[in-house]
Amino acid sequence: MHKTELIVAIDTDTLKSAEHLIEKLEGQVKYFKIGSVLFTAAGPAAVDLVHKHGGKVFLDLKFHDIPNTVKHAVKNAAAMGVYSVSLHLSGGAEMLKACVELEKRPKLWGISVLTSFDEYNLFRSGFRGGIDKTVKLLANLGLANGADGVVCSPLEAARFKSQFEGKLKFITPGIRPASLGDDQKRAVTPAAARAAGSDFIVVGRPIIAAKDPAAAAADILKDLK
Repeated sequence: MHKTELIVAIDTDTLKSAEHLIEKLEGQVKYFKIGSVLFTAAGPAAVDLVHKHGGKVFLDLKFHDIPNTVKHAVKNAAAMGVYSVSLHLSGGAEMLKACVELEKRPKLWGISVLTSFDEYNLFRSGFRGGIDKTVKLLANLGLANGADGVVCSPLEAARFKSQFEGKLKFITPGIRPASLGDDQKRAVTPAAARAAGSDFIVVGRPIIAAKDPAAAAADILKDLK
């Protein structure tokens, strides 16, 4: 049976609030996403904090630069012991290859189209092929150049899972137990994401902004089963 793992996005402004959240979720959640919010506030100490509590880190800094720069960023992330990193697939084949060639590296999860985008936003950003075509093209680019996974919404995961089954992991943000009216344009429920074939779902505000984060996480884990 397909298993979908939960990654909790600890998008907090301080290390203290991050630790408070992790302590509440310890024993339930194994994977934690550290993104630009917490990393710019606390740096590598945030990674150390997750490791101290026995968790694994998805370092979501969305690297997008010339190949040599991204290669060294990924190398430094590997030295911190993170499980995975994100990098924009639109950075191109040479950027991906430079990272893949590292002797020791974390999982490389490629960003396709942000889940805050709808078709109009994507078009205004200069991409003319539409969301589905763009995700498929970028996923193929990632597969051809050594990426381990693709980050997209569960809507695209459902459409392309069979094509990439066993070749790429699908990491899906934009998970919402119910409509929150926020900035996520392509959101689905945890159960729908699992049915779509998501290998990992990334959940932030529905857990970290809940009155009882542990209960919110438990409800999502229940949906995933």
